[in-house]
Amino acid sequence: MVRTGLRLILETEDDLRVVGEASTGVEAIEQAARLQPDVILMDVRMPRMDGVEACRQLVDSSEAKVVILTTFDLDEHLFAAVRAGACGFLLKASPPEELVSAIRAAHAGNALVEPRMTRRLLDEFARRPAMVPTGEIPGRMNELTERELDVLREVARGLSNVEIGERLYIGEATVKTHVTHILAKLGLRDRIQAVVLAYESGLIEPGR
Repeated sequence: MVRTGLRLILETEDDLRVVGEASTGVEAIEQAARLQPDVILMDVRMPRMDGVEACRQLVDSSEAKVVILTTFDLDEHLFAAVRAGACGFLLKASPPEELVSAIRAAHAGNALVEPRMTRRLLDEFARRPAMVPTGEIPGRMNELTERELDVLREVARGLSNVEIGERLYIGEATVKTHVTHILAKLGLRDRIQAVVLAYESGLIEPGR
């Protein structure tokens, strides 16, 4: 019933096409290998293999972007999904337009997390101790310019491109370019992974 409802929502959009459905995590992986979808909507709780593990395997084996859907507003699912490489996380109770926006954002290489979950994600990583002393630039970030490091710090604080531009006195298009370069240099899939790396590496001070 849930999948039928999702299909009805998505098939009303001219730029979206549903190419397949799966009822288990194992079936999802098999279908993805055969159908090569651009974006996969993945439930958290499924038989044979849960959605988080299926997401992890799909991210490792394909170019598909995974958006996690769940009825459970639980932190452990959010953090596990981020670790697994999901680029979106939405509750099934989210409005249809948010679901459609998440799919388009994922396809464009961006990330969309339900707003209240974004705040919780940032708060969680801000509470955790950094893996390296604050202020030291981790080795993998040595290729970033000073301006790119500035932009990454603001991304990690949850600011939008417009807000970052206002804060650093640069244009929104310039911010987008910097973000693209940051993700490419660090081998990251999206802004969510950039946030996690910035906190865990000590690039910004936890709690600030």
